[in-house]
Amino acid sequence: MYAIIETGGKQYKVSSGDTVKVDLISSEPGALLDMEKVLVIVDGSMTVVGTPYVKGAEVKAEVLGTGKGRKVLVYKKRPRRVYEKLNGHRQPFTTLKIKEVTFGG
Repeated sequence: MYAIIETGGKQYKVSSGDTVKVDLISSEPGALLDMEKVLVIVDGSMTVVGTPYVKGAEVKAEVLGTGKGRKVLVYKKRPRRVYEKLNGHRQPFTTLKIKEVTFGG
């Protein structure tokens, strides 16, 4: 059984036991999260698609910790002008361990 969840404006395919890096969630390590924004549930040949979310579906996850991603360099230059700009950015993320995917309906 797997589910497609929405968090931080992005969609993730998760199943029980997976580890997922999502956009930063303000929770302490060890906290349990109940995600109710489940878009699709697939269990063998049964597929349930929500409009927009599946009612009665829930994904339980544990927060493992937070971190920063790889550095992304942003370089801007205007041709034939004396303009160059270099910026760096590291996107923060939260690591989640998916405990279980439940569907009660």
